[in-house]
Amino acid sequence: MQTVSVPGTRLALCLLLLRLAVALVLGMWVLNKFLNPGGTSAVLQIYYGLPGIAEALSYLLGALQAIVVLAFLTGFQKRWATALVFLMHLVSSLSPISNYLDPWTPPNLLFFAAWPMLAAIATIYLLRDFDTLLSLQPRRGRHGPTWQEAKS
Repeated sequence: MQTVSVPGTRLALCLLLLRLAVALVLGMWVLNKFLNPGGTSAVLQIYYGLPGIAEALSYLLGALQAIVVLAFLTGFQKRWATALVFLMHLVSSLSPISNYLDPWTPPNLLFFAAWPMLAAIATIYLLRDFDTLLSLQPRRGRHGPTWQEAKS
């Protein structure tokens, strides 16, 4: 395994920027569940093959997703929050498979934007021990870098 030396503050800043950008997108999805519950129902029908849902269920899904997104945004329980965010986004990225097979029909090309975001979430997960800026969980523990090591 090759070792690369990267200034900790730059790495931490890059990971923070990725976390903020991903949380912004996910936050909009959360808001949509509250502001447009009918749209949530339509998405579940069209892309997941599920029956329509009541507004109350959209609000419940939004609340659960909000908890996960807030944990992710704040760096709380990074391993679990980031893994859940990754799984949520993976499922939502795989569900419109027919849109990927016909990319030139509008708006299908937009669905490809999901993949760089999925890669960003994977990056945050793999480097979570160095994601220390504005994080409630700034260090991994006995095996991870200390704040000073990650900062340098």
